Amino acid sequence: MPQALRQYDLFEDEDRLQSRDQVLARYRQLREVGKRHHEGVLKFVSTDSILRHARRLGLAEGKRLILDDIEEMNFVFDLAIYSASAGRTRAIDRYAKSAHCLAGSDEALMLEAMCTAQFSVLLVDRHHDAAGLVVTDLANGATKWLVDMGLESSLPDGTLMAARLYTPERFCMTAGVVVPFDLDMVEELPRRMADGTFRTVIDDWRFAESLYRIALDGEMTHRMVYQDLPDDA
Repeated sequence: MPQALRQYDLFEDEDRLQSRDQVLARYRQLREVGKRHHEGVLKFVSTDSILRHARRLGLAEGKRLILDDIEEMNFVFDLAIYSASAGRTRAIDRYAKSAHCLAGSDEALMLEAMCTAQFSVLLVDRHHDAAGLVVTDLANGATKWLVDMGLESSLPDGTLMAARLYTPERFCMTAGVVVPFDLDMVEELPRRMADGTFRTVIDDWRFAESLYRIALDGEMTHRMVYQDLPDDA
């Protein structure tokens, strides 16, 4: 961890040459490209997939959605786009095969970042000198530069959260859904971190789904046991 932090500090020194306005302009530019890709990939998400994930999150009964806020659909879309059961392909991968992005363009850069996005549990270390936050990925101890204006203005140092991250530049960006995290939520977390298997746990789409269910229930203090769930729970 100390070595990773020292390396990142050197990296951050280089970024002090960039003004806050420059960083935010680049962030907004990439975010707009990401939004266009998001609109495109939704065409590759079936109604059945949306309803299946909505039911698993407690947001649907049968074929009827049950929402307190339309923003809750962001949890459904996240899982429908970036996850797939065994033997199935992800919507983001199907979309990428059909997209015709010019090599080296921002569109190609952002699409690659979306295809390789990772779900992460993050600790906010401090605010970055230019913009955003310096965070630690608890799965591997890596220190990352996260640019997100909403999080920068609302999260104090020491905050734990979970989010899916794109890394199109030297900085990361969230895919849109961010949930609070508590170390007590995963009963076997200390063991998973000690034996190096926490990354494997996080990479299973059911981990994100479990956190989303807790967030939607508004009961973030509940303890979560990582376990297999039926396909149509």
